Amino acid sequence: MKETCQEQEGVYKGTPEEAQEAGLCETTQSLKHIMSPGVKVVAPETGVQEAAAFMKILDVGSIPVSDGHRLIGMITDRDITVRIVAEKRDPATAIVREAMTESPAFCFDDQTVQEATGVMEHLQIRRLPILNRDNKLVGIVSLADLAVRSSLPAAAKVLQGVSELARA
Repeated sequence: MKETCQEQEGVYKGTPEEAQEAGLCETTQSLKHIMSPGVKVVAPETGVQEAAAFMKILDVGSIPVSDGHRLIGMITDRDITVRIVAEKRDPATAIVREAMTESPAFCFDDQTVQEATGVMEHLQIRRLPILNRDNKLVGIVSLADLAVRSSLPAAAKVLQGVSELARA
């Protein structure tokens, strides 16, 4: 832990202890400090083709599904391929609710980066929805967020875990 804090010391301009107290160490940094706020979502009644076009525009492979501020699922490009296209269903008439993964993994914004990396690695996911304690969707953490806003070893560890498990 001290090594991670020392890496942050150059950015924080304080001691490792001050960095840890401020939540800048990987083990204590909360997700609200690294998440991307203002996450884009789709409604469960959105057409699958429209959701796929939205993913293309955003250049992402998954989007949270929300009925307002409440997270009810995630839809991925793989969900569309496996649950709609492979089943020979028409993407022009199918809706997100029919393809999405219900009850997706998530973390709360006051949880640590370390907790999120554990979830992402274990479940082999690259984007993790972030909720506040009122269960409202407030952001998302991606591998890019981990790489840019957290310590690089955290992102590398998750990417390695996701990639190794995917090859198995």
